[in-house]
Amino acid sequence: MDITTVRSYRVARTREELLLAPGEAILAGGTWLMSEPQPTTTGFVDVTGMGWPDIEADDDGLRISATCTIATLVAWAKDARDGGTLPSQQDWPALSLVPAAADALLASFKIWNTATVGGNICRAFAAAGMVSLCVALDGTAEIWRGAEVVRLPVADLVTGDGTTVLKAGDVLRSIHLPAAALRSRALLLKIALAEHGRSGAVVTGRVDPSGRSVFTVTAATQTPTVLAFPHLPTPVELAARVADADGYYSDPLGSADWRRGVSIVLAERIRKGLA
Repeated sequence: MDITTVRSYRVARTREELLLAPGEAILAGGTWLMSEPQPTTTGFVDVTGMGWPDIEADDDGLRISATCTIATLVAWAKDARDGGTLPSQQDWPALSLVPAAADALLASFKIWNTATVGGNICRAFAAAGMVSLCVALDGTAEIWRGAEVVRLPVADLVTGDGTTVLKAGDVLRSIHLPAAALRSRALLLKIALAEHGRSGAVVTGRVDPSGRSVFTVTAATQTPTVLAFPHLPTPVELAARVADADGYYSDPLGSADWRRGVSIVLAERIRKGLA
């Protein structure tokens, strides 16, 4: 799409160059920015010139740059699971969630090669696959707010379907997934009313080496739902917690009651799989 209001484009290569003038917006992959009119935007500031490494893995976990494309992350995760790129003596079975979360996106492989992890999180649609991934694995966002660095859980960054706590001028630098969560056994299931439609519900579950379990619901609720248990819950415990979650909503792609019902079913299937 032609963005007729945009009159300037510049590439940021230093932190100082990330400071935005009135009307400027951060650009990474640009797949959403270029998809519809941006009437209040008069300039783009491209953060891909910052040269951030796409992925950094060490014994503490995984740091994913906001400018890392979804395709790059999926390829890295598949290679890591085949024994290629993990830190020494690490076993991260939860990397299986990466391609599953990418497949939950309403996007073609062409979009995967352009869209960024950070862009998908910052746009914060309820069905954002990278939000599902990062919330499932206790992801923490690193946000540059001027000279300040702010860190908060990705689950707390999203405040609604398409809204976040990010302030004007904030830049998402990276997302950190802790090794403790990556060492868990994890599953992701999704459902949509149409075979290739936007996800109506995405449910994840994981069991940590300690026995603690965490289930999340996204797409079905306007903000991420995180349900933690000291053990693997019983079917009754899990169904009750999923049913009582806040934020189930209705739109042309599904009613709130349908979203609640299918989330309960998906969660139980995941529980059985993890058991």
